[in-house]
Amino acid sequence: MTRALYPTGCRAFNVFRARSRFAVCKRCSLSTLLILLITLAQTSPTQAADAACPDAELLSGKLITDICWSCLFPVRIAGVPIGGGRVPEGASDASVCVCRDGLGVPRPGFTLGLWEPARIIELVRNPTCTPALGGIRLPFGDVRLLGSGGQGELDDSEAAFYNVHVYAFPLLVMLDLFFDDRCNPDGFSELDLLHFTELDPTWNNAELGFFAHPEATWLASPAAQAACLADGVAASAGNPIDELFWCAGTWGLIYPFAGAQPTLGSRVRATSLSATRVMAALHRRGLARQTMGDGALCEAPLAPFLPKSQYKLSMFYPLPEANSAHVIGESPFRWGIHRTYPGPGEDHLYVLWRWQDCCATF
Repeated sequence: MTRALYPTGCRAFNVFRARSRFAVCKRCSLSTLLILLITLAQTSPTQAADAACPDAELLSGKLITDICWSCLFPVRIAGVPIGGGRVPEGASDASVCVCRDGLGVPRPGFTLGLWEPARIIELVRNPTCTPALGGIRLPFGDVRLLGSGGQGELDDSEAAFYNVHVYAFPLLVMLDLFFDDRCNPDGFSELDLLHFTELDPTWNNAELGFFAHPEATWLASPAAQAACLADGVAASAGNPIDELFWCAGTWGLIYPFAGAQPTLGSRVRATSLSATRVMAALHRRGLARQTMGDGALCEAPLAPFLPKSQYKLSMFYPLPEANSAHVIGESPFRWGIHRTYPGPGEDHLYVLWRWQDCCATF
């Protein structure tokens, strides 16, 4: 196909494709906004690589080798599980279901349930650095948002701070593997930008975040914090406690929804907690939904507090969890204390897996 046959959007996408080994401009799979940002950030396909912004090679053969495909299982069809694996508490165990179509006519069907890769969560120290997009820098943000791993040798009070980027990543839809329209509650069918903490004023200002979410007042009490011990034990056993929505198990407290956190433990713990805080903030603001349970079979209702058991994560970069995943709050000693190294290995990408219950109508 000659260059003249590509539409304008695809022509811009060629710039990004030159940095990718796997992307195919089939339907201009990134949104127009994403294409524009990438074009502004990288005007030449031969631009020198930025040593401070690594390339995670997301759109490459690593989609096959570094994704935990066994984490899809078990798949429940009409209530019957296929394959091994953990079904989260609260998942629908119904066999048949009825949903109304656009005209309000009831239509019967059968239930489907599985873990789907739904998001990429990227945690970086350098603002606007995007390892998921080939290591380019997007044209906004400044040095005041520079992050830190919080591992200073001379100052024990140093705090860790990471910028967080959330991407829609409906991999099963992108690869045309499984889902129909009803089983795609977000409506996303492509890789897309959803959230940048560089543009969120509450992420860099804990006081402003407090006024946005005032329930943090009583969640900071000693009694509420002591309750997180139980969540840490339960999460390390693979069953986080949803009722303790302010706890992230062994990772720390989810509140406040801000980037700065005490330097405790490893970098993977710090990046995992930051990723959890952002997802909790998206739920609290009505930007993420419940996809698990009988109430989510026909539509995805709002979930103002993070349903931790609905999610699990697997690291994609720098050292992938290609054969396993972990729940929110699970001790890094069980899955990832070693998954970092100095320099580019201090920025992390996680695949967020989401349990999806839906009704496949006839």
